[in-house]
Amino acid sequence: MGYQTDTVCIHGQGQREDVERTGAISFPIYQTAAYAHPGVGRSTGYDYNRVQNPTRKEAERIVTDLEHGVDTISFSTGMAAVSAFMELFAPGDHVVATDDLYGGVIRTFRNINEKNGMEFTFVDTSDLQAAERAIRPNTKLIYVETPTNPMMQITDIRAVSELAKKHGCLLAVDNTFLTPYFQNPLDLGADIVIHSATKYLEGHNDTLGGFVTTGSEELAQRMREMVKTTGACLAPFDAWLILRGIKTLSVRMEKHQQNALAIAQWLTAHPRVRKVFYSGLKDHPGYAIAQRQCRGYGGMLTFHVDSQETAYRVLERVRLIRFAESLGGTESLLTYPLTQTHMDVPDEERRAKGIDETTLRMSVGIENVQDLIADLEQALA
Repeated sequence: MGYQTDTVCIHGQGQREDVERTGAISFPIYQTAAYAHPGVGRSTGYDYNRVQNPTRKEAERIVTDLEHGVDTISFSTGMAAVSAFMELFAPGDHVVATDDLYGGVIRTFRNINEKNGMEFTFVDTSDLQAAERAIRPNTKLIYVETPTNPMMQITDIRAVSELAKKHGCLLAVDNTFLTPYFQNPLDLGADIVIHSATKYLEGHNDTLGGFVTTGSEELAQRMREMVKTTGACLAPFDAWLILRGIKTLSVRMEKHQQNALAIAQWLTAHPRVRKVFYSGLKDHPGYAIAQRQCRGYGGMLTFHVDSQETAYRVLERVRLIRFAESLGGTESLLTYPLTQTHMDVPDEERRAKGIDETTLRMSVGIENVQDLIADLEQALA
């Protein structure tokens, strides 16, 4: 019988690899670049740090167990994970991608992958008919974020998986916002799950990392060859920080969600707030789908205030909440997508997605929710 998710966060499903059998409760940091060979043609299983490291391997084991995959490959950042994954494709390959992606992913697709001969169609993947219309004979991948960043659109992963299989392409899902505590895309038919481990998995705003998890041995082997070749591997100390962060993932995600729902409900009633986007609200268009495919709604929300002046005032007046670009940590952060996460997206496209001068994205932390509401109240006054 397998362990429940909150136990897996701490122990994984199987025995951890204790290379030195020390009995250390906290997995050791193997801060080394190379490993000695016991003899010619013989190896301990560790040859060079770019290829593997015991601390990194332990982090990969835990994430694999959490995502119900067969293997996880770790990277120095979330964007390094995305970039390496996209190297599996060739010039002339076509990708259908969610149109409301994190701006850094859009920048990579357009400035690097398109330059190298790939083709992209950006579409609202919550609209299955629109997603299917975008598929071409040379489509090799459907790339989805759900909930999306920053407008919190929900895509039906199982339905898009069926679409991908029908047309013979892969499905990749960015699961950064919900984490495997609330959502398991592989169980819903995805081929690849991508995480910016910098966010909720690590959870303390103090390091960078990325993961690619798959249920396919063949894809896993290709990704391991990719990280070995490109070299964007996760450093041992960063792997240890992420391991430490994941131990409290379950309790943090519950608190993030509890606070986010309370703040979303409070914002909905505020006279200076025009619209709140949070999939835990019953009037959210994706609420029913989220209930079917997720175990929770997470700690991210976006809202429109009544003017640009109000948006600026909130960003400059918050005291407890910080005006910063990241997300998923214990501290609450406000982001201004127009000039931060989506600055490189053309203005016409931003506005078509609903990102304008009044848009604020909030990563709700685990502080006392009444303190957070009081800070928002004085900033909106």
